[in-house]
Amino acid sequence: MTLFSGLSAFSITPTDAAGRVDREALSGLLERIRSAGASSIGLLGSTGGYAFLSREERRHAVETAIASVGGRIPVIVGVGALRTDEAEALARDAKAAGADGLLLAPMSYTPLTEEEVFQHMAAVAKAGDLPLCIYNNPGTTRFVFSDDLIARLAEVPNIAAIKMPLPADGDFRREIARLHARTPAGFPIGYSGDWGAAESLLAGGAAWYSVVAGLLPAEALALTRAAMAGNRAEAERLDQAFQPLWDLFKEFGSFRVMYAIAGLLGLSDAAPPRPILPLRPADIARVEAALDRVKG
Repeated sequence: MTLFSGLSAFSITPTDAAGRVDREALSGLLERIRSAGASSIGLLGSTGGYAFLSREERRHAVETAIASVGGRIPVIVGVGALRTDEAEALARDAKAAGADGLLLAPMSYTPLTEEEVFQHMAAVAKAGDLPLCIYNNPGTTRFVFSDDLIARLAEVPNIAAIKMPLPADGDFRREIARLHARTPAGFPIGYSGDWGAAESLLAGGAAWYSVVAGLLPAEALALTRAAMAGNRAEAERLDQAFQPLWDLFKEFGSFRVMYAIAGLLGLSDAAPPRPILPLRPADIARVEAALDRVKG
């Protein structure tokens, strides 16, 4: 398997109110993912709240991850930033700390053109000098990668994979075939959007970049293995158990729900970074009921 295949589990990054990383709590979360048998850890992705952290704290998070699980599971580090020079510096920091791969979304305040995104990503890929996964996350960035841009980026040295959102028409097979026809052989096409994980993997997606696996790695891995083995009945059974949680992700955003799950499981008492507010007690009770469904 390649670096960008299988189950990539994305952890929250517990911090205090001032944005300082709780290294002990983060280490515990990452060791839990490693021991469950995930294919990789996604650090400082959207679930990890990278946009809320300073460069120093992001460096602390990567150093904590490598000290905790480095060499025993690949660590893919998000290096998105508004400025290209900042993203380049973050990429160099990640490599210096021992990261195995990078993840890059085109953050922006002013909407970006395709040429601006191309040059931004090519520069960061060069600076980091590690395998880099394109993070196509239009729900957050408001930038949609065209097939032409994906094909062009796939030829850039160090750009090695893409993390796609769920297709609007739900036709994973057609989209995967279309993108494979435009990208080099072996270029992995994986998906985020947890409620589409089963179908994306059954359709031949290379990876599930999973939010929920950051806190429920064993349960997410069971779903991944069933789907990648082509066992549709088992994959659909496991996916159905997750359905109440997927509904909460859609209603509140997975970021808020993950902090509630961490508290319910006794893994972290950190609150999400402001201005994001914790869920209300009544909604946390709904999360708890959804967790009970997943755990059977």
